[in-house]
Amino acid sequence: MIKSIWYSLIVGLVLLASALSANAGDITYTSRIKELVTEKCISCHGQDAPEYGEFEKNKEKFIALSKGPRMDSYPHLIFFIGWPDSGAIMRRLDDGKNTKDGRPGNMYQYLGSSQEERQKNLALFREWIVNWNLKKWPEMTKEEMNGLKVKY
Repeated sequence: MIKSIWYSLIVGLVLLASALSANAGDITYTSRIKELVTEKCISCHGQDAPEYGEFEKNKEKFIALSKGPRMDSYPHLIFFIGWPDSGAIMRRLDDGKNTKDGRPGNMYQYLGSSQEERQKNLALFREWIVNWNLKKWPEMTKEEMNGLKVKY
């Protein structure tokens, strides 16, 4: 009887430890991505950056000011992952291994000061954005769109 209780207790503790360690490694916007965006992207895509529509109307002006569309919050960032600008984050951050020409996206260089740091930060984004997809909205299937997962 005591042996059975100890066995149950040990099994329960092992399962609890497994569950906690699995959750501890989850990449979420609040646990890892927000900090990374703040560190690497906010100077150009922060609160003082234009909304997407305004950026599109005056693209040359904002590029000259080193400002891209605003991406300083979860909803702003999701706009460039899911819809309406589907895949934009993935295309711009990709290292070129997923493109026909092998060229990295125009924002890949800003993920870090070394290739090692860029690859590490890209891996975080790729783990966060389940179903990494470079396609634009009209090309993306319903299944691909449904497969996108970005935990808050």
